[in-house]
Amino acid sequence: MTTASEKRAAFRRLHESGCFVIPNPWDIGSVRFLQSMGAKALATTSAGYAWTRGNGDGAVERDEMLRHIAELSAAARVPMNADFENGYAHDPAGVAESVRLCCDTGVSGLSIEDFTGDRDNPLYDLDNAVARMRAARAAIDKAGADVFLTGRAEGLIRNRPDFDDIIRRLKAFSAAGADCLYAPGLVTREQISKVVDAVAPKPVNLLMGGPSDLTVPIIAKLGVRRISVGGALARAAWGGFIRTAKLILEQGSFQGFADAAPGAEIMKGLKG
Repeated sequence: MTTASEKRAAFRRLHESGCFVIPNPWDIGSVRFLQSMGAKALATTSAGYAWTRGNGDGAVERDEMLRHIAELSAAARVPMNADFENGYAHDPAGVAESVRLCCDTGVSGLSIEDFTGDRDNPLYDLDNAVARMRAARAAIDKAGADVFLTGRAEGLIRNRPDFDDIIRRLKAFSAAGADCLYAPGLVTREQISKVVDAVAPKPVNLLMGGPSDLTVPIIAKLGVRRISVGGALARAAWGGFIRTAKLILEQGSFQGFADAAPGAEIMKGLKG
């Protein structure tokens, strides 16, 4: 069995060169299937897991999320990164305590957002956001866990699309100890290149959550090190479920099962 320290070391190596995709499973089955397909690393999705519990994204309490992260980390042979939302605290001391607990799950990396949870005032002011990131870094270092820290600037997806401010935040998070930088909502090649150049030589995570003419080779040429999909795989699964259920319940048709995966293929992936 691969140890937590071995997975953490492997996760760091993945960020040193090239570009890799880090899919986001939401349960043990999706973890096993994705790693059987050759995924080099995986990441939790707070939204994907919340939906399995009948909740909205952000509605899962810290202790429950920590149990989920620990379960997925234990199920994975490859590194697991935690979507750790805003650290489940507003103040730096609270973030530090949450991060310490997350390190204990065996996770290989975690991300901290600058989203407050308040739709009307969605971003922490820069000084507080930096202090929170610095606290997360200190908690990891104190634990001796070598967990890979990602700093997230949420402005583009929180109705605060000031690109200069996003760049300023990413640079500040890098200086505060983030190992990787992430601004969900980047769409154009120009935006992606500007972020990559601004935080170099630190690696950048790019979110791909919908159809795009960007491919992994194109994204790699732009200098991105890591590509995640957030809740998009979970949404794709829900999409198939909803379409098929509507055909049954609204039209009395079972044609939606034409695209269903064979049980044998599912079990092969789960055992792989």
